[in-house]
Amino acid sequence: MQTTHRPATWKTLLAFGIIYFVWGSTFYAIRVGVHEVPPFLLAALRFFAAGAVLYAWLRATGTPNPTARQWAGATLLGAVIFVLDYGCLFWAEQRVPSGIAAVVLACIPVFMTLLEIIILRTQQLTFRLGVALLIGILGVAVLVNRSFSLGQAPIDRAGTLALIFAAFSWSIASIYTKRVTLPESKPMSSAAQMLTGGTLLFVLTAVTGEFSGFHVQRVSFNAWFALVYLIIFGSIIGFTAYVWLLHYESPTKVGTYAYVNPVVAVALGYFISREPVGLRTLLGTLLVLVSVITITTTPKKIPEAKETTEMAAAD
Repeated sequence: MQTTHRPATWKTLLAFGIIYFVWGSTFYAIRVGVHEVPPFLLAALRFFAAGAVLYAWLRATGTPNPTARQWAGATLLGAVIFVLDYGCLFWAEQRVPSGIAAVVLACIPVFMTLLEIIILRTQQLTFRLGVALLIGILGVAVLVNRSFSLGQAPIDRAGTLALIFAAFSWSIASIYTKRVTLPESKPMSSAAQMLTGGTLLFVLTAVTGEFSGFHVQRVSFNAWFALVYLIIFGSIIGFTAYVWLLHYESPTKVGTYAYVNPVVAVALGYFISREPVGLRTLLGTLLVLVSVITITTTPKKIPEAKETTEMAAAD
């Protein structure tokens, strides 16, 4: 929502810089962490800690505690977003370069649009939208097709499928966010989702036996630093900057982080850990970004039947 009071330019630029570069760098931090800490445990530690800190701060500043029904809604979304989406992402980054993971996750708008067209029927398929969807699907195919290597080593198939499932899970959660009861405060809603999601990830950690094979004393400083970075910068500071920006800038502008994050992730993966960036990676990334930019900048067109029904209900 726009407000009459505009913050200082440097504050706006700093907030954009955080969601552009900090969120883009989290993919590399995950990659560092999962080499020494089991993936579900790492995800559980990140989101439970971030959710607990954010929840405690909000309660201390007077934000109401969620009701039982709101906790139930937060738990449902926490399961889909943090267990299915992030759980798959953390697991996949044991097998797939962080840059590739970021590019595949950037396809979330593609999956959301497909769901709106095919299942929800809240979006009408136009020529421009159809071309954008095909380009996005082609981009993913370029990245994951083992026979279309263009000189690069093939990407792990299981890791790739996990990333696609993660993107699909996030798309479902994004659509059903409007259909469940959540706290009115967006920060409290996110805190509740991270707390419940982190708790469920701890359960998954126990079920999969990750606790038994984990030895704290064997974890290096780099892995602990990656976890702390994910908690403080990736979750707490990154989310705060995102919510703050939504008060002063349009959702379209704020949503541009989706275009920048994959580029940052690919660059960091290449320059810091020498992750391969060949022609296939560049081509797939370009196709995905073109698709996402086109989809997010295309005005939403509601199908005529749906529009007629909504108008009749309004009357």
